Amino acid sequence: MCGIFAYTGKAKQAQNLVFNGLKNLEYRGYDSWGIAAIANDNKIQVVKKTGKIGNSAINNIDSTMAIGHTRWATHGGVTVKNAHPHLDCTGSLALIHNGIIENYDQIKNSLLKSGHRFLSETDSEVAVHLIEEYQKKLGFEEAVIAAFKEFQGLNAIIVMNADARVFAAAKNGSPLIVGKGRGENFLASDAHALLPYTRNIYFMEDGEAVFVDDKKISVYTLSDYQQKSVNFTTLDWRQDKTDRGHYPHYMIKEIHDQVKILEYITGHQDEGIKKFSDLISKSFGTYLVGCGTAAYASLAGTYIFSKIAKFHLNFSVASEFGYLVDFLTEKSLVIALSQSGETIDLIDAVRKAKKKGARIAALVNNLGSTLYRSADYKLLLNAGVEKAVVSTKAFTAKLAHLILIAYNLAGKLEEGKKVIRESVAAASRILEYDYQKKVRNLADKLANQDHIYIIGRGVSYPVALETALKIKEASYIHAEGFAGGELKHGVIALISKGTPCMAILADDETYSDTLSGVMEMKARGGYMIGLGSNNQQIFDEFLQIPDCGIATVIPNIIIGQLIGYYLAVKKGLDPDKPRNLAKSVTVK
Repeated sequence: MCGIFAYTGKAKQAQNLVFNGLKNLEYRGYDSWGIAAIANDNKIQVVKKTGKIGNSAINNIDSTMAIGHTRWATHGGVTVKNAHPHLDCTGSLALIHNGIIENYDQIKNSLLKSGHRFLSETDSEVAVHLIEEYQKKLGFEEAVIAAFKEFQGLNAIIVMNADARVFAAAKNGSPLIVGKGRGENFLASDAHALLPYTRNIYFMEDGEAVFVDDKKISVYTLSDYQQKSVNFTTLDWRQDKTDRGHYPHYMIKEIHDQVKILEYITGHQDEGIKKFSDLISKSFGTYLVGCGTAAYASLAGTYIFSKIAKFHLNFSVASEFGYLVDFLTEKSLVIALSQSGETIDLIDAVRKAKKKGARIAALVNNLGSTLYRSADYKLLLNAGVEKAVVSTKAFTAKLAHLILIAYNLAGKLEEGKKVIRESVAAASRILEYDYQKKVRNLADKLANQDHIYIIGRGVSYPVALETALKIKEASYIHAEGFAGGELKHGVIALISKGTPCMAILADDETYSDTLSGVMEMKARGGYMIGLGSNNQQIFDEFLQIPDCGIATVIPNIIIGQLIGYYLAVKKGLDPDKPRNLAKSVTVK
């Protein structure tokens, strides 16, 4: 879940370039950071700090080689000592790491007996000392490979050797990208961090090691230490698409981006939509899987396909799907939804499904990601880069694709495009200043609450879950989404006088039943907030939304996103970088 950036080349102050590279990775989420650079005397100088980079400054030294890391704590608390990079006992090796070394305790005990000194509580520090130990008998490259092959779990490391002035990197599960420049080379955990410097990149595969200096890049297989020939890709991504522009935060910018993204999807994705609907029609058992926001999009998909295409699609949270793969066959289709394409629970589930012979289709936003490369079929969301940790536009892009695929499966693609365009018009209204002012005023009333509850039925149920998630992520207020029919089965015990309760009232067969739930909560003193096309006197607050058929889920969730955003702003929080969260969850 960390950000990784490494540089070697012609820059006179490599640590400053790496520092800027880490800033480009801040959206991934982190709690501490550090940089190691090789000075002219071949000594490694390290700076490590807790908290955000913000306006921090680093020492100016003459250096042409440096590594940097933003840490999301797993083993050991958020302290300077636990921040990366970590050094070996000699001070000639510096290491950064993403993932979890599951057998670190056994390795550490062995290294302690050999006299190694540990300064941190992390599993990561074990890696640099094990490489140091192997170097007593092997060359640097062989030592890195031998050490990495001992690690259990999914990991990626970069090691900087001050004596040889070379990087060694290896991966199994966590992402690493190599960037090739002119007289300079790069390594990073995210291709977007490399855009200001190079567009000539190579996405490392699992089971590979790479050795990099300022002139040469060599890739080897970990299993047999054989050099392999690889092809670099030229990215055509535009860096300016990631700029915040005039918006105060990336989250609100990305909420506004949704209108253009949805318009693009309706006009440019026909080929992929038809391919995916054809895959579903020919499969014996189709499964929608994802984590977090992607899981709620997958759950919404089960309702969408049932209602529109009369097809049954199964749903599972990806972190649980690995325990449900026994019934998969070669006729099964697993559709994996992801913004980053690097979420380790999803990648692990996909691997297990592939071992059962199932075909994998990826609905993913990140070109070149692990999910994108491992899928048999892929359809890019084309939502653009999400810099805010809280996902917004990737979610509605997923919903739009699922709606269009379902309509195409029913032979009604044009009708599907029509309802998406209606949702775009509704979203445009919601994003106007006067409407946002209503949402902001509602957020002001809710900002001091401890609990908010949201109900929905049918396809509005996953929208209720996602609305609750946006509120939790951005504002740290406890929010829960419920299936409206579950109120009387215990949930209603949570409602007391003044409790904020939100109801998503779709203008469909669920309307009357959802309204009954509203009345039950109102009778217990709930402060009732409604979202829908038809207001009722029972509501204390109501946000009007035009009916767009099944696509009403899109403007509904945009309101949920805005509530989360304005709650964060009201509370003085940074909605782009919520505490404890990471954009790309690459540890299990």
